[in-house]
Amino acid sequence: MAGAGKRWVGAILAAAMLGAGFSVPQRAEAFTAAQADTAMNGFVNTFYDASAKYFYTNSDHQIHTHAHGPNGGLYTDFWWEAQLWETVMDAYERTGSQTYRTMIDDIYTGFNGKYTNMMDNDFNDDLGWWALACMRAYELTGTAEYRNRASFLFDQIYAFNDATYGGGIWWKRDGTSPQKNIATNAPMVMTAIKLKNATGNNAYLTKAEGLYGWIKSRLVSGSKLSDHVEGTGNGTVIGWEFSYNYGNFLGAALALYQATGNGSYLTDANNAANYAINNLTLSNTLMYEGENDGAGFKMIFARNLNKLRIATGNASYLNFLQQNATQAFNHRRTSDNVIGSDWSAPTGSGYVQSLAAAAGASILQLVPADNYTGYIAGNGNYEAENARLSGIGSESTQAGYSGRGYLAGWNATGTNATFYVNQNAAGTRTITLRYAGGAGNASRYVSVNGTVVAANLNFPGTGSWGTWSTVTLNVNLNAGQNTIVVGYDSAKGNGNYLNFDKMYGL
Repeated sequence: MAGAGKRWVGAILAAAMLGAGFSVPQRAEAFTAAQADTAMNGFVNTFYDASAKYFYTNSDHQIHTHAHGPNGGLYTDFWWEAQLWETVMDAYERTGSQTYRTMIDDIYTGFNGKYTNMMDNDFNDDLGWWALACMRAYELTGTAEYRNRASFLFDQIYAFNDATYGGGIWWKRDGTSPQKNIATNAPMVMTAIKLKNATGNNAYLTKAEGLYGWIKSRLVSGSKLSDHVEGTGNGTVIGWEFSYNYGNFLGAALALYQATGNGSYLTDANNAANYAINNLTLSNTLMYEGENDGAGFKMIFARNLNKLRIATGNASYLNFLQQNATQAFNHRRTSDNVIGSDWSAPTGSGYVQSLAAAAGASILQLVPADNYTGYIAGNGNYEAENARLSGIGSESTQAGYSGRGYLAGWNATGTNATFYVNQNAAGTRTITLRYAGGAGNASRYVSVNGTVVAANLNFPGTGSWGTWSTVTLNVNLNAGQNTIVVGYDSAKGNGNYLNFDKMYGL
């Protein structure tokens, strides 16, 4: 059993997609309360085993990859089940339905039936997700068992807080893969504040402030968050960026602001929220972060952003969340109303993992319906490093790029960047591609919805890798979902290195 923070790395880097093919684009529908019900019903009907009181890992109830849960992986693993439990709580908070109230208790019972001793798990972040979810269940139901379990788990996890790297809780309890990360420490800040509120014990607040202070000192640089610290001595900071780190951090900052009234915490929360919105999206839709664990990251970000939205009344956060909810619903699979891992593209016909599906169901529960009818075109800005990549890496060493970086060293046949572009209406659009050509003239092909519209688009040399320029191309796009691929194929005459920053103007 591996905790959140490692197993998904390969899937993210590979940008693999489960299932065969996309469904045919369809007319979008409004994000309404009825559709929130539809999404939740589709999720529960597809994944929940009422007899086991547990969720299946996959929509086809077969064992595939990520087989880390009970019954050989038939059921979801430790931390996934905590997130799916919270999805049910999301639905209960929205609806007040007795069905979901009963499920809260049943899922807890089912989980304990599968994991008879939670402390057999060596991952503190896995345990921490259950501590946090138990406190939420206590707040919703008043059931003392949930508070007691959360208190027990918090104490067990906090025992792994020490002075190495300046503080913080270790990711693992058995001493292997030593690191300290946001995924372990930030949820414990939120749990500690909830325990302080429930018990009146200010020692929890002191612990929360200490953990948060360590996160800021080691893993925060301006508005940018790094994933973890590892290695010997004072450790090396690993700068991976994932939406759930931003969600966890802003949730921790918000909890401390609400507990103390210290405005610096609120500033931290807003900075993290805005960084993620501006840098971890494609045209304002939360980006695809891979399958397996990564498919659930944006759910954690959305949950905590929604808390910040409620606390501050921030209209831009509301609009962002509503647009993402509409995107998720518009791209569901209509045969079972299951939402896949990429909210900007139709859900494929193959099996869907429960954590991915829960993310889509949850965002529709979190925010009030806006009753908008139509597609979501977003802001027209598509950062290349956030696209679906095949064989291309990103970097951020040359000055002048936008977003988090750019695609670099790109000169091999079969490599490409795929952008899923949604439009409110059909028509001709002018796309602009921003690039640097330090090695001289380069060329690439561009395809739109499976048709090559430019076999050998020229990118004139820019003289240096720190000098950026643009090329433009007119393309015909459909109303709704479109697929634009910028790729390299030597058979089409494509050649030379190219750094690709972004596509915009749509």
